[in-house]
This record gives sequence, C-alpha cells and structure tokens, in this order.
Amino acid sequence: MRLLVKETFLSLLGETTQVGLPAFFIRLTGCNLRCHYCDTTYAYEGGTEWSVSSLVDQALTSPTGLVVVTGGEPLLQEGTRQLLKDLANAGLEVLLETNGSLPIRGLDSRVRRILDIKCPGSGMSGHNLWVNLEEVTPRDEVKFVISHREDFDWALQVIGLYRLVRRLPVLISPAFGAVAPREASAWILESRLPLRLNLQIHKYIWGPEAKGV
Repeated sequence: MRLLVKETFLSLLGETTQVGLPAFFIRLTGCNLRCHYCDTTYAYEGGTEWSVSSLVDQALTSPTGLVVVTGGEPLLQEGTRQLLKDLANAGLEVLLETNGSLPIRGLDSRVRRILDIKCPGSGMSGHNLWVNLEEVTPRDEVKFVISHREDFDWALQVIGLYRLVRRLPVLISPAFGAVAPREASAWILESRLPLRLNLQIHKYIWGPEAKGV
C-alpha cells in the first residue's frame, strides 16, 4: 500500500496539548477544503509516493517516539488508516490532524485524533461532519481556529451543544495575524470555560512562511 507524501521532517509540535515536544511529521498530499487562512497550500498537490512500511521505518529512525500524521487532509488517502495502525503497532505514539470533514469512525483506537472544527471565518464551516463530535473520546482533542470574535462565539455554541469541555481537551487557536493572542486570551477568560489557548508556536519560532517545521 502506497501514499502520496508531500514531506517528512523532525520538528517541535507547534499545537495541541503536547505543544513544544519533538515529533516526527508525515505530511500527506491533498486536501478537500480551501480555508481562507490555510498555511499549507503547498500540500494541495505534488509529493512522492511512499510505501506504508517505508514511512514506518523512517519514523522509527527518528529520535522521538511521537509521530504526527497531517496534511493537507490525511484521511483522503485510502492507505492512511493502515499507516496509523502500523505506526501504533511499531510502538509509536501517534497523532492524527484532520480537518473534520471526513469520518473518523473506525480509526485505530490508539491514535489520538486532533479534530479541527471549521468556524465560519474559514469559509468551510459547511463541510463539518458533525457526527465526528459523537465519536471523539477523552484521548482526542477538538480545535477551533478563530479569525474574529464571531468565530469564538460560534465555537462556544458548538462547545455547549456537544458538551465538549466535559469530554475532552478543547483548543482555541487564533488565526495567525488575524486575532492577537492577548485578545483571544481575554475571550477565553471571559467565557469561564476550561478552554486551552492554542498558539501556533512554530510560526513564532520560524516564521509564518516556513515549511517543514
């Protein structure tokens, strides 16, 4: 089984509750959404074919036991589910970053799923697959990228409707350059909910245009 891979690299996790930890990244090619703030448009096409086994082998040679499978949208490719399973079978800790438009049911239970719920500011909120929010477990995380206050208020409605803060970590990620971290922090404090500010620290370290970091 083969996958179209845009890049692999070792870096620090820029997001999630494990932010700052070294991780091996596998970025797969292709995405079915076109968010206004997308920072990985270069992953829409191109790349090189890899076998699942060769990707697992490379992940095992990295100096970290943490692997992030990302995109693009990884679940677009048929072989991704097998890749996730084989990475976990190899004893690696596996995170999947997915845009929330495709089913997460049936994925290996050892995989921690980072589910991105698209707010209206993304231009893609009509593509959210809401049944995914019934599938998430305490091992998973839900992320909202907010472009303005209206996005944050919309996220609060979704969080309340699905009782998310009682079930798993909820991340509020200010779109880089659109919402100041101080402003997003004030909104979180005002909400009185246990939401986690999720800054994209890789952009602060290496810059917003950097690839492979």
